[in-house]
Amino acid sequence: MNAETGRQRQARDRAAAAIRRLHPGYFAFVMATGIISTGTFLLGPTWLSRALLTIASAGLIILGVALVIRLARFRSSVAADIRAPDRVFGFFTIVAGIDVLGLRLAAAGHPLATAILAGLAAAVWLVLTYGVPASLLLTRARDSVLGGVNGGWLLWVVGTQSLSLAASTLIPAWPSQSGLLAPVAVALWSVGLVLYLLLVSLILLRWLTVAMTPETLGPPYWILMGATAISVLAGARILDLPAALPAVRATAGFVEGFSFALWAFGTWWIPLLIVLGFWRHVRHHWPLSYEPTLWSVVFPLGMYSVATLVFGKAAHLEFMEPLARFMLWVAVAAWVLVTVAFGARLARQPTPAERD
Repeated sequence: MNAETGRQRQARDRAAAAIRRLHPGYFAFVMATGIISTGTFLLGPTWLSRALLTIASAGLIILGVALVIRLARFRSSVAADIRAPDRVFGFFTIVAGIDVLGLRLAAAGHPLATAILAGLAAAVWLVLTYGVPASLLLTRARDSVLGGVNGGWLLWVVGTQSLSLAASTLIPAWPSQSGLLAPVAVALWSVGLVLYLLLVSLILLRWLTVAMTPETLGPPYWILMGATAISVLAGARILDLPAALPAVRATAGFVEGFSFALWAFGTWWIPLLIVLGFWRHVRHHWPLSYEPTLWSVVFPLGMYSVATLVFGKAAHLEFMEPLARFMLWVAVAAWVLVTVAFGARLARQPTPAERD
């Protein structure tokens, strides 16, 4: 009995430590799993899509409970993340994770669930989209946050574009609200576009002015491509809306042209990101092991596949479908590898630092 009680106590302590250290960007797991579920829904196999939908839904519930516990019991840890420029934008994965799952539920014929999730995501986005910049501008302890700029900052773009996707996805279910939802979708897409241009400029400035190390050149830089991909998908959804809608009629040409430019730029990023990964793990022997930000590599691959497929159909570009099919299986393979690494991390004994 005492041994059993000791094991239970140890398990509780380990769970509490994991919640206290929960990375702000862990909802990228839901983003990655949800978008690959959407991709397999569109391209098959359907059994894999349903399985991934179940996993993504369970992941959202578990992470949501963990987040609530963390906010209630470990507020100092949350406050430390908010003050950290290199981590605070990870909270936008909450918004994107909720909306990406909502997108998949809409495809399954559950628009009400999508609307509820979109409302929750919009409330979180409103808090973050003004609270995060305000915290960096008004409460920072250093003169500059440039050293903390990384690819994770582009999660602000991803969260914003996910709301644009939610708005445009709900229009076919509630056409009577199209007069409100269409301008919201186009406006959020436009905001996300401007944010992308601004934040990429900051990232390039950081690359050119702050020394690059294997530690700082981590997986979040793949969001450079992921942010373009979700912007392309949001643009494609806008192009699929009825052309008679004033917001669509006024912007369709611009949305289509800029979406193609973003798709091309996102495609251009992929070889460079592979080179940077080679530099980190092969040239500098950085260990290739599980870290929560690896889901920020899986998500862009899945989003690129879905965005390429949907935009190719909207713009009548036939060459995009075979590319989308190939990239979907690349994303599935990446998801499996990261999941196996995550399982291996859970199975091994925690280090003293992880128990503290």
